[in-house]
Amino acid sequence: MVELVGISNLPNQRYKIISNEGATFTLMVCGESGLGKTTFINTLFQTNLKPHLDPNERHNKFTTPHQTVDIDIIRAVLEEKNFKIRLNVIDTPGFGSNVNNHDSWTPIVDFIDDQHENYMKQEQQPSREAKKDLRVHACLYFIRPTGHSLKPLDIEIMKRLSTRVNLIPVIAKSDTMSPVELDNFKSRIRDIIEAQDINIYTPPLDLDDPASAEHSKQLIEAMPFAVIGSEQEYEVSKGNFVKGRKYPWGFVEVENENHCDFKKLRSLLLRTNMLDLVLSTNELHFETFRSIKLGNDENNDEIVNENGEVIKKSSIKKPRRFHNPKFKEEEDALKKYFTEQVKAEEQRFRQWETNIVNERYRLNSDLEEMQAKLKALEESVKKLQLGKR
Repeated sequence: MVELVGISNLPNQRYKIISNEGATFTLMVCGESGLGKTTFINTLFQTNLKPHLDPNERHNKFTTPHQTVDIDIIRAVLEEKNFKIRLNVIDTPGFGSNVNNHDSWTPIVDFIDDQHENYMKQEQQPSREAKKDLRVHACLYFIRPTGHSLKPLDIEIMKRLSTRVNLIPVIAKSDTMSPVELDNFKSRIRDIIEAQDINIYTPPLDLDDPASAEHSKQLIEAMPFAVIGSEQEYEVSKGNFVKGRKYPWGFVEVENENHCDFKKLRSLLLRTNMLDLVLSTNELHFETFRSIKLGNDENNDEIVNENGEVIKKSSIKKPRRFHNPKFKEEEDALKKYFTEQVKAEEQRFRQWETNIVNERYRLNSDLEEMQAKLKALEESVKKLQLGKR
């Protein structure tokens, strides 16, 4: 009989370490106001994580003419079966609330990029014990249930987010549409996402585990998730209370898969794919940002490969899509700003020229009028002088 050396006990050791340390999960919710983001968050974590705004306060906050997008961070520690998770919820109040929403996504995109950069700078410090990590692991983008198509604002912000974070599209207040309308709306959104080359998060398929693979397939087919949020419980049968919304025509259950995709989305975020979302953020989005950031350092043109050979960076063939989205957007914004400034200056000069021409014409007219009056006065003086003689 072969005696075991104890290697097989390593998963148990790792489990104890993770159980003692807990975990950190950062979730961003983004979308227009009035789509039930606060209600959804409270429903998802089954706690009053974020208070609701008073209707008057909501009106004053989200409809001011010069309202900008804010970044609101809610921190909490949740515990379930002696396991603690440090939760960060990033809300974006003010997004899409103005008449002109041009560049309203900039604070959101900058926040995500800044968190990657802050974490990278902490990694480069001699002491890395007290690192602060606010990198976004998943972003829920709430879509208004119009039943028609995505707005240009939705497409623009989703394209920018998809290169930086695990993007998960969500149809808010899906109970406002019939099942047929909802299916058609989902199909249109999928077509637009594919046509616009928007990268959304896709759960991995574990082919070695048929049950897990089937569940992942169901999650993929359900995207974009149609959700309903409710913090109020109703008694559907004797002693059986469920969360949902009550209407004159019936009752909608939040956790009924025949009514909405809330359970599937919760499973994706918390039960089956949270670790993959965290690892995907660390290994894909952060590493991409880090490689691009460090790859721009032109002072060091030599690197050492795995075999210990010194090679030049210039000899490495870079990926075709190797670019920094933030810098490209800043460059385009600067070009656009410069063009607008030049046009404004040209318009101002033209206005000055017109004003100068008008003023010259007015002065010439006044001069001619004064000369005519002077001539008339001279004639009057001559007549008076002749009369005296």
